[in-house]
Amino acid sequence: MFTGIIEEIGVIESIHHQGGQAMQLVIHSRQVLEDVRLGDSIAVNGICLTVTRFTPQSFQADVMPETFRSTSLAGLKTGSRVNLERALPANGRFGGHIVSGHIDGAGTLIRKSREANALWLEIQATEAIMKYIVLKGSVALDGTSLTVSKMWDERFAVSIIPHTAEMTILAEKQTGDRVNIECDVLAKYVEKLMNGSGQAADETGKITAGWLQEHGY
Repeated sequence: MFTGIIEEIGVIESIHHQGGQAMQLVIHSRQVLEDVRLGDSIAVNGICLTVTRFTPQSFQADVMPETFRSTSLAGLKTGSRVNLERALPANGRFGGHIVSGHIDGAGTLIRKSREANALWLEIQATEAIMKYIVLKGSVALDGTSLTVSKMWDERFAVSIIPHTAEMTILAEKQTGDRVNIECDVLAKYVEKLMNGSGQAADETGKITAGWLQEHGY
């Protein structure tokens, strides 16, 4: 589990493609390697990847086809900067929100603007993602814990403070760039509980007006 508080910005040292939709990344970093061990999880632009090899200055991780298809990793190249965060230790501070490192999909930055000290990013996303986006709720963009400040049918906007702009790659994004989106995992669990089979629904597995009335709501 992660919190969406980026620890450092790493740099892609090399990319080795393994077939059409698989690759091996070597990422130059420093802070996330301070206590690294083989098999550790590190979020790279919000994607939970496993450390398969490391040196004092870099670590290696494999990207399988499903991850390649579901994220923006296909757009990386040598020299690309990436957000990095180690998995949260049991005694760690929980500074952001619950982030699993499992990306729901990639959105597109369609508008970027400034308001006083804030940087606004407007992201276009699919209907499958937008159903989990809640005004003033949490969302992770490239692994960064943010608050949804505005939303419409097919897009939403976040406002970034100067510290976040400095400590992450989000301020470097340009219109048309892809960004990894992870919706709040709590929303997905609530949906499963309400629409799945069980006592929280009728025989069709869904909450209905009749079910609510029958149970005193």
